[in-house]
Amino acid sequence: MDIFIQRFQRYRLVITFVLTALIIMASLLLAYTVRFDLTIPSLYHGRIAELIPAVVVIKLTTFWFFGAFRGWWRYVSMPDLVQIVKANLLGSLIFVVYAVLVYRLNLIPRSVLVLDGIFCFLMVGGVRFATRIIRESYRPWRQAKNSDQTKHQTKQVLVVGAGDAGQMIVREIRQNQELNIDLVGFVDDDPAKRYAHFQGLKVLGNQGDLEHLLGRHLIDEIIIAIPSATGREIRSIVNRCQKYQCQFKVLPGVGELIDGRVTVQQIRQIDLNDLLGREPISLDCKNIQNYIEGKRVLVTGAGGSIGSEICRQVMRFNPAKLILFENGETPLFMIEQELAKAHQHVPIVPVIGDVRNRSRVNVIFDQQQPQVVFHAAAYKHVPLMEANPAEAVNNNVQGTVLLADASDYYGVEKFVMVSTDKAVRPTNVMGTTKRIAEMYVQSLNNRSKTRFVTTRFGNVLGSNGSVIPTFQQQIEAGGPVTVTHPEVTRFFMTIPEATQLVLQAGSMGQGGEIYLFDMGEPVKITTLAEEMIRLSGLVPYEDVDIVYVGLRPGEKLYEELLLDDEGVLPTPHRKICIAQSVTPPHQQLVEQIAALVASAKILDFKAVGVGLKQLVPEYSPTANKKLSVTDRKSSVC
Repeated sequence: MDIFIQRFQRYRLVITFVLTALIIMASLLLAYTVRFDLTIPSLYHGRIAELIPAVVVIKLTTFWFFGAFRGWWRYVSMPDLVQIVKANLLGSLIFVVYAVLVYRLNLIPRSVLVLDGIFCFLMVGGVRFATRIIRESYRPWRQAKNSDQTKHQTKQVLVVGAGDAGQMIVREIRQNQELNIDLVGFVDDDPAKRYAHFQGLKVLGNQGDLEHLLGRHLIDEIIIAIPSATGREIRSIVNRCQKYQCQFKVLPGVGELIDGRVTVQQIRQIDLNDLLGREPISLDCKNIQNYIEGKRVLVTGAGGSIGSEICRQVMRFNPAKLILFENGETPLFMIEQELAKAHQHVPIVPVIGDVRNRSRVNVIFDQQQPQVVFHAAAYKHVPLMEANPAEAVNNNVQGTVLLADASDYYGVEKFVMVSTDKAVRPTNVMGTTKRIAEMYVQSLNNRSKTRFVTTRFGNVLGSNGSVIPTFQQQIEAGGPVTVTHPEVTRFFMTIPEATQLVLQAGSMGQGGEIYLFDMGEPVKITTLAEEMIRLSGLVPYEDVDIVYVGLRPGEKLYEELLLDDEGVLPTPHRKICIAQSVTPPHQQLVEQIAALVASAKILDFKAVGVGLKQLVPEYSPTANKKLSVTDRKSSVC
């Protein structure tokens, strides 16, 4: 069978050509047969023999001109049918003209010419659609009946969304036999579609019926074919199906589809980005374009999760030059290669260096003369910084001070610093050092022509070392999934959202602001772990266990985005607001930071602790506070 199929594919054009010629001949014969009540008088036999070569040449030529031989019958669709109509209509008209001019319709009844056109269209189009129907409907059924292995591997799939996207997905699934998918039906909330049939599948109910349908039909997988579905809507669908061990896949949004055509290959697994229950941030591209286009842009930590995404986003706005400042050789090489390939028109300058090295920082600024600086270089892992407080001070505090001072000295137009929600009432060294960095750039803004702006946000999904990759590895290993505490919660955002906030803040900032992102409600880490296990087709606490290992050094149960004495101001962007923060006098900060850095350089950890507390009085290293729900500020903007 496989050899036969291969040979057919090789000679497909010839076979199609010959078969179409036979259909054209059969149409003319059938037209005469119908005209004379199934018995053609012998008087007409000679004329039919003369007409057949002419009609075959005429119609084959028109079919070729309209591309009727180039398509594959298994993929025939309405546009192909339109082409067949055009080709057949033109061919029939030319044939009529030929019959009139050459034979003056002698022994050619007018009804024969009309019937010939109708029969030719029906047979040419019919054989193509019959081929598709047989391939999609009967061939898979016979294969499933004749092969126990195929039957065992077949997945029962329910499609949520009976619109254009859902119907296109159904068509493609039927054309891809190797997927071994048995389509059960549609689910759609549109009352007008209830119990209707699309692509031969019935709309079985709405989303409220999902739980009943899953139990009744033993569904293995749900495809959410609603390109416009928000994270909240996807979460609602998943929550309805929690008790059933089915997998979920989601169709990408319209913006993610490369050419506007929905395909089976573009269906992706649901990820936690879909389940945060919050609308993604949108950019005001015009304002960002105004301050990045044609500018020399420097990004520190350019090889990290946030830094590399900032570089990708910046490239969208056509900077004059992009300087990649990174301490790690391999991450710098990777992002430089990626950007150079994708954006050959923008000069890229990869620079290996350490933000803690004053001479190196000054040389870079002197040579490259950056106009916009995005400062994403930092040590971010809380437990590691608890064990290495001196390095946290040197990198997060001293590194920021050196970069900010260089930006001031060399006349940088705008300096945007990436901070963290852990800087609010910090219980750890990492958060405290980031709070000191916030304070320094704010105070420097008051005496500099450079506009210093800070962005503060929560945990970033998918960043290096974050909770999501860790949970994925633990689930793949069979568990257990480790959570620090059953009540621990965090604010989450995606890497693109985080970088877009940084870019947007840079466009709005006039200097001295701390910008906050409305991250919605905090998410329980336990809930996150349970949902990830379910999305893997497993059952929490049965297939994969969740164990609690206790808070790690420096961690607290709840993160916040605002200090007690900080208020908020609105901005033109509804998802972004400004924290009203007060900083000490600049000279006082300079002296206290100098003392702190000096203690860090001689590894005097006790003095480092005292210095951190002096600079950030709210720093409580021994208090992993459990705040009440009313104490927390969830939606800050």
